[in-house]
Amino acid sequence: MRCMLRTLLSITTTLSLTCVIGAAAAPAVSPTLLGFDAAASSAQRALEARFDAQLKAADQREWLRTMSAAPTHVGSPQDLANAQTTLEQFRQWGWDARIETFDVLYPTPKSIAVELVAPTSFKARLNEPPIAGDAAFAQAHEMLPPYNIYGADGDVTAELVYVNYGMPDDYKELARHGVDVKGKIVIARYGHGWRGLKPKLAWQHGAVGCLIYSDPHEDGYFEGDVYPKGGWRPADGVQRGSVMDMVIHPGDPLTPGVGSTAKAKRLALKDAKTVLKIPVLPISYADAQPLLAALDGALAPASWRGALPITYHLGPGPAKVHLKVESNWQTRTLHNVIARVAGARAPEQWIVRGNHRDGWVFGADDPLAGHVAMMDEAKAIGGLLKQGWKPARTIVFASWDGEEPGLLGSTEWAETHADELRKHAVFYLNTDGNARGFFHAGGSHALQHFVNQVANDVTDPQTGVSVQQRVRARLQVEGFARGASAQAKKLAKLAASDADLPIEGLGSGSDFSTFLQHIGVAALDIGYGGEDQQDGVYHSAYDTFDHYERFGDPGFAYGIALAQAAGRIVLRAADAPVLPMRVGDFADTVDQYVGEVRKLADDERAHSVALGKLLDEDAFKLAADPKETSIAPPREDAVPFLAFAPLENALVQLKDSARAYDHALAALDPAKLDIKKRAQLNELLRGLERTLLDSKGLPGRPWYQHLVYAPGLYTGYGVKTLPCVREAIEERQWNQADRCIIATAKVLDAYAQRIDQARAALRK
Repeated sequence: MRCMLRTLLSITTTLSLTCVIGAAAAPAVSPTLLGFDAAASSAQRALEARFDAQLKAADQREWLRTMSAAPTHVGSPQDLANAQTTLEQFRQWGWDARIETFDVLYPTPKSIAVELVAPTSFKARLNEPPIAGDAAFAQAHEMLPPYNIYGADGDVTAELVYVNYGMPDDYKELARHGVDVKGKIVIARYGHGWRGLKPKLAWQHGAVGCLIYSDPHEDGYFEGDVYPKGGWRPADGVQRGSVMDMVIHPGDPLTPGVGSTAKAKRLALKDAKTVLKIPVLPISYADAQPLLAALDGALAPASWRGALPITYHLGPGPAKVHLKVESNWQTRTLHNVIARVAGARAPEQWIVRGNHRDGWVFGADDPLAGHVAMMDEAKAIGGLLKQGWKPARTIVFASWDGEEPGLLGSTEWAETHADELRKHAVFYLNTDGNARGFFHAGGSHALQHFVNQVANDVTDPQTGVSVQQRVRARLQVEGFARGASAQAKKLAKLAASDADLPIEGLGSGSDFSTFLQHIGVAALDIGYGGEDQQDGVYHSAYDTFDHYERFGDPGFAYGIALAQAAGRIVLRAADAPVLPMRVGDFADTVDQYVGEVRKLADDERAHSVALGKLLDEDAFKLAADPKETSIAPPREDAVPFLAFAPLENALVQLKDSARAYDHALAALDPAKLDIKKRAQLNELLRGLERTLLDSKGLPGRPWYQHLVYAPGLYTGYGVKTLPCVREAIEERQWNQADRCIIATAKVLDAYAQRIDQARAALRK
């Protein structure tokens, strides 16, 4: 389910500095690792060299070939076989491993149809034909047809309207053209927002059905040669995916907040808030073209036009479409593989590492490329165990099932073990697929310097420099380009310094969500990509072993690089005498976020004033083509001056506390801290992330309790930082914004107080 990296990089570099991991242009490797003394740092790097020696690209290749040989969706024979294979391998490598099962709602299509019934006739293919020479299609009979899981059943016929990406601003633009989607079927293209928001917004605007297609402008022939000549999406390729309303909560729709065990109380299907209200289907651009070509009405704005050889119109009609979705609303069993190595000195502290195993079809890139790297890590750790090494802390590896439908396996496991995780988990490390290219990382910002050090110690297999240095070079080149944005130039300047670059905040889209945003466990998500062509087959039947070996990571060099980076994170976190957290990075990041929400409020105020002036002067009418329908936007209410003082005061205290703690930590020799005080310090650090939770949760979605990071109501995967405050401003709910400012200030105060306690432990 991971976000496509190419898109992620292009968006985040224009929105925020919290986007990419990097370091100085050519920094010296830090001799002392965060949380270690000099001697322990040297011993740790020697351990990591022994770890690296056991990683094998040939092993990763063979595991990927075998595990992606047949469809891997939840409930498939291959998915179960892969769980059993993973279990057996972990046990052979010396891990204490078992399978934990959960029963979840998992609908599959019984009957689907899309037909153009006016002004001409066309019946959509709704399947993906085999590619000659791709061995995976020998098992194509086991594939499910393309569909969007957790859309509603329905059989509707209505006029068609093209809604561009189907995001909120697109509906505002339609309104200006006098186009109403009430009672219509909408067709939206993938991109610029999570797929689940497209049918949800369509329903909120009165539509009775939704089609989502992949325009070749985004990931087809506009980008490059299509599969099999190149890696991009062929005409019949379809992007499957979940449309569960995950901004309410992920996991089993029938057991929100609790694990879906045999004893769990389940909601009736009609009461499940994350199942959508209208039917929705994904289609290929081959199937979409006749539908779009049959539309008339106003010309689509220039930015709405894709790469199909047609003139893009908005509608409605005369195109009329029949859409049918009928599902089997059955329960399926998930199989999570959970493996442990007990800690020798602090077994009560857990380092949790996970990657999901299920795919939409064959799933070679997403998720199995990341999964086989994790297996390689587990094998290498097993080799260290045989050499006599034992981790100080307990290590837990998880092979998740059911991620693609809506983070099912990780959510149900974490909700079931929530009390244990609150008591024991130090942090959660996630990966999700992997491919050739640049290193990226996101997560809790107290772990930012820790990840920078790791990235500086991993060599990029194509260039021979550190993976960190290579990203730094890319940012400098992008900032140097003529026409580079102010943000790109700012990043380039930062890239040329000796400072760490920020990691991105985490929204949703993979298995870190429950750990971070519901339970309050610090989290990291890492991977490589950006030089591959996997976006072209994302969530389609063409994400096969043959495609991945040609266009994803030939030679599996970046599979090794991923295992090296993730392995270092796990090993260092497991053995560091003091947990590797530098809280000043978190405080500086929150400082940036506070500045952003203040500016957001000021910008909203200025926009309202400017809009009112234009309306008073009748500017929209005068500027419009009199021969075209053009409706002025509605007037906005005045924006009050919000009471940011509690948040700003909390920020001052947070920065002071963080600066004092980091100064004390830098002066500390961890080897000289007695065992009792060290345990006290580590427990305080382990619980830091949980102080950022509010038990009431975010307005309208109490499952999400983190007040610094959350997926946005209208971003899906994308993060909203300081989400309670930010979204209240965006939704122009001013009283709620004031309440959110106070609530967010309280959690920041709690974080600062815990830092002060940690500093006191250091002084003693």
